[in-house]
Amino acid sequence: MTPSEIRRLYRIAKVQLEYGLDELMPNHQLAKAPLFARKCLFWLRNKHPDKPLGERLRLALQELGPVWIKFGQMMSTRRDLFPPHIADQLALLQDQVSPFDGELARSQMEQALGGSIEQWFDDFDVTPLASASIAQVHTAKLKSNGQEVVLKVIRPDIKPVIDADLKLMYRLARIVAKALPQARRLKPIEVVREYEKTLIDELDLRREAANAIQLRRNFEGSAELYVPEVMPDFSSENLMVSERIYGIQVSDIPALEANGTNMKLLAERGVTVFFTQVFRDSFFHADMHPGNVFVSYEHPENPKWIGLDCGIVGTLNAEDKRYLAENFLAFFNRDYQRVAQLHVDSGWVPADTNVDEFEFAIRMVCEPIFAKPLCEISFGHVLLNLFNTARRFNMEVQPQLVLLQKTLLYVEGLGRQLYPQLDLWETAKPFLEKWMANQIGPQAFLNGIKDRAPYWAEKLPELPELLYDSLKQGKAMNQRIDTLYQGYRETKRQHGVGQLQFGAGATLIVCAAVLLDSPYSQLSLVSAVAGIIFWLFSWRTYRG
Repeated sequence: MTPSEIRRLYRIAKVQLEYGLDELMPNHQLAKAPLFARKCLFWLRNKHPDKPLGERLRLALQELGPVWIKFGQMMSTRRDLFPPHIADQLALLQDQVSPFDGELARSQMEQALGGSIEQWFDDFDVTPLASASIAQVHTAKLKSNGQEVVLKVIRPDIKPVIDADLKLMYRLARIVAKALPQARRLKPIEVVREYEKTLIDELDLRREAANAIQLRRNFEGSAELYVPEVMPDFSSENLMVSERIYGIQVSDIPALEANGTNMKLLAERGVTVFFTQVFRDSFFHADMHPGNVFVSYEHPENPKWIGLDCGIVGTLNAEDKRYLAENFLAFFNRDYQRVAQLHVDSGWVPADTNVDEFEFAIRMVCEPIFAKPLCEISFGHVLLNLFNTARRFNMEVQPQLVLLQKTLLYVEGLGRQLYPQLDLWETAKPFLEKWMANQIGPQAFLNGIKDRAPYWAEKLPELPELLYDSLKQGKAMNQRIDTLYQGYRETKRQHGVGQLQFGAGATLIVCAAVLLDSPYSQLSLVSAVAGIIFWLFSWRTYRG
């Protein structure tokens, strides 16, 4: 390890011990060395013994900085790995960090633009509008038309910090994977690798710009969701320029109520927007925490969501969507046999899984959920219970489903915060049933023909030529098969002759050995020579 890595490791250890996180160390034979090392650092005491463990973990991650904050946010979505008192605290991690110097931000922007800010923008504000762990946002106006915009710039010092901390994370993950056999199921190295990919993606604002452009196109003219316009001509890897919006943060309930917002409709639209993204578009905003979601001031009786920060998005393929929709419908119809069979059919659990045992496990976990009124059932926890049960039957972690579960928990939490009586199932069921009807049956058949009609129309003029080529190739193939068969028969005949010659040669050699001590010993030499000649002919036949 380099000196800088050692210093950083000491800093991480110091913060963790000052928050008493050594309590997380397992009582295991292989943990004796770390526990001994902890005793050696006797001057580092737990300074927060009055706080619960989950809160101490959250505060430690906040103190360690942006990389660890992001890591904690990601881990908060993995409720299959952590108990509620840990996961709930991790979910409270916020991106609010100290801003960096505004003049340095201007310098970074001018470097990305290739010229002075004033060349394209007026009224640039060096005081940031918002500051997060990865980037910082400033306001300005476009010189060309006076439109208000925001300029999002990557922190200039973030990459070296990320690289150094990721190296340490990988080292710790490898140690945990080797030291604790039960940790292999949790795949610590894969978790860090998944986090690294997410973090590196967020460092490239071109990706976020592309995601925002597609999401905006998907909801063009929608009364339910608005995505600010991105100015791609000014955007690059380290800078993104987009339309400035004014709205009420979705978690600011008093402000929404003071604006006369229809809270029930707003909550229901959050659900329909989510399911539309997942099932219609196969492209969903996967970071819908309150800091990224606003509500328009305009038309509070017909409220519109505003989605920001599209750095993290999720996608589902057609099979995942179909199985997911069928799972939801089967679960709420209490058809646990169907739920179990769907997990096997989708490949989420091994094909040799005992479906009856799996069905009983799902029933045992999920039946108590229906003891509550339907409006109180949590979609997110339904998924969580299904996935946790499936993991006992060796279900592999599905990254796209983890993102989906995280987003569903966000949406559900926001919806019930806005309107506690929200019946998520009543809102979602018609959507899912309509979507399934469009995937299966006559309507799906007609949709399939409609979708493929342009391709068929393009290929139809080529059909005679394709048919002729196919017949020609078939004839050529038959000729090749006949030729190969004739060659095979000739080879087989040659092998038969060769075997006969070899057998004759062997017989003559045996005769030569028998005649060697007989009165006809002079014939022995003739028989041996003849045998060798037959063997040579046999060898030549096989080679030919």
